[in-house]
Amino acid sequence: MSALNYKIAVLVFLENAAGEHLLLLRAKAPNLGVWSPIGGKLETAIGESPFECAVRETREETGFAITAGDLHLFAVIAEKAYEGESHWLMFLFRCRRPIPGLPPAIGEGRFGFFSRAAVAELPIPETDRNALWPVYDRYRDRFVALKADCAPGKPILVEIEEIIPPPPDGLNT
Repeated sequence: MSALNYKIAVLVFLENAAGEHLLLLRAKAPNLGVWSPIGGKLETAIGESPFECAVRETREETGFAITAGDLHLFAVIAEKAYEGESHWLMFLFRCRRPIPGLPPAIGEGRFGFFSRAAVAELPIPETDRNALWPVYDRYRDRFVALKADCAPGKPILVEIEEIIPPPPDGLNT
């Protein structure tokens, strides 16, 4: 495999007061035509932190003004060879403050609110279905570091590298 660039990005899991998840039907690559949480790439040229990026992306994409204190970093996942195009280092945040309403459509796509059960039935990226949503389900109130081999033509292999707080007896729960 030739050398691939590393991209650093955030995803922000937002919910409304009813506990429904805000997702964006992506109108651009990557993930064109599928639903995913909001997010974007860190502005590395200015030294933006993952928390700063999550606050900025939330405001830019939804108009919802949050602070770093509203966020809980629940996962970091290193995705190797995503779609064979690049490596991604993704910081996953859960916003503890409910978003007050459905944002208007933007150039990136249109929004919808979905129950967690409904998310499972949507067209979503394979890595989201096999890694990100299961991680959200199990660790959204904790912290987990993972790596995923996303090389095309192979099943996605996700490995836990650390869980905080650690599970009892070293179990991966």
